[in-house]
Amino acid sequence: MPLRYGASHRSLTDGRPLPKRRRFSAFVKILFALFLVCGVLVAGGYYVLTTVEPLKTEPEPETKCRLDLSDGKYSMELAQAVSATTVGGVAFNLDLPPEAVTVAYATVWQETAFHNLEYGDRDSLGLFQQRPSQEWGEPEEILDPVYASRAFYEALVEVEGWRDKPVFEAAQAVQRSADGYAYDQHENLSQRMNEVFTGTRGPGLTCWYDRETLASLTAGEPDTDGAEQEMTRVFGVEPSELTTTEDPRTGDLGWAMALWAVAHSEEYGLTSVSYEGRTWRASDGIEDGAEWTTADSDTGGLLVLG
Repeated sequence: MPLRYGASHRSLTDGRPLPKRRRFSAFVKILFALFLVCGVLVAGGYYVLTTVEPLKTEPEPETKCRLDLSDGKYSMELAQAVSATTVGGVAFNLDLPPEAVTVAYATVWQETAFHNLEYGDRDSLGLFQQRPSQEWGEPEEILDPVYASRAFYEALVEVEGWRDKPVFEAAQAVQRSADGYAYDQHENLSQRMNEVFTGTRGPGLTCWYDRETLASLTAGEPDTDGAEQEMTRVFGVEPSELTTTEDPRTGDLGWAMALWAVAHSEEYGLTSVSYEGRTWRASDGIEDGAEWTTADSDTGGLLVLG
């Protein structure tokens, strides 16, 4: 019996059962420590998310234009604004009423959304998707927005009673589209755009540029002569004659020219446009940089490009 007791006693102290208890205890301690660390990290993350203000970063500027419509602001791509100012400008050249501009805008919205396309259905081309095969002109002529706009307006005024027709009917009478009623959906926006681009709302258009384009503009020399020559082709009046020319029935000729110059500023390297005590300057648009401001000096009723 003593021998068995001694053997049993040695079995309790020979190192086999006790290490199992120590290994289990160490695992629990490690698990508990990991739990505490995770808890601290989660609590810290929650504190940061709920109490620390995130860093505010300015978005990269992108080239864009904005219209100040009668019922709010409306964004356009630069290419769209370029086309819209030209289509509206040709109406001044022909001394047409502003309703003609609304019909033209509704048409262009439906046909190309103011992009001067070099392709289309069958042989259709340009802003109005006019077809050489239907005697609208040669392809290179149709791709000239001034020519295309004049061709559209000249066909429009041949439509008997066009001013008394709904916009979509007047447009369809010229275009002879497969779905003439589609022009109707663009009437309201076209009417409000008409008020801007015919100069009725004064400085109702502004544009701004991405940093690369802005750097190129400010580093170069403006082609003011080229801009004025093209304005004369579009509007039928030289900018220098504004003080001696009566406004056509289309709208405010001076402001329509000023907005044309803003939209075409990248093409002609213009960094400023001043008219009637207001000045637009090329910018990236950040912090209201694209807003028209009070002119530094009186332009005497002239349009001044720089």
